[in-house]
Amino acid sequence: MRGLVRLLRDTAGAVVIETAIVAPALVLMSVGTLQVSQVVARQHELQAGADEAMGIALAGWTDNDTQVAAMKTVLKRSTNVTDANITITRMYRCGTDTSYVTDKTTCGTNKLIATFLRMKLKDTYTPVWTQLGVGQPINLAVTRMVQVS
Repeated sequence: MRGLVRLLRDTAGAVVIETAIVAPALVLMSVGTLQVSQVVARQHELQAGADEAMGIALAGWTDNDTQVAAMKTVLKRSTNVTDANITITRMYRCGTDTSYVTDKTTCGTNKLIATFLRMKLKDTYTPVWTQLGVGQPINLAVTRMVQVS
């Protein structure tokens, strides 16, 4: 009995044991926090790139394929996203209709045609924890639509 009481009162080495139990959890939480912050930062990069492209469109849009290609190039350079993950679609609204069409010739004649640009950016972020078999890659997407005329 005395040996048990003496063993329970002995605190030498308790810090090492507590650290061995708590340290792995703290490391995992730190890595998780870092990865989540990188996902948020990447999403912000995509949003900033889309905003930059919208600003270019609003500054002086002329409805032609050359300008669409130039905007795609700006988006590629500012967001480091591939061509396959960037979609720029011209959309039109005929008169007072609330729906959008992709071909303005369907609006007919004598209708005011409003021109819109819809930009979609997609990217995939693969966190470190997926290499450990936990979770899966995170798909990020940003869509912006702006009226240019």
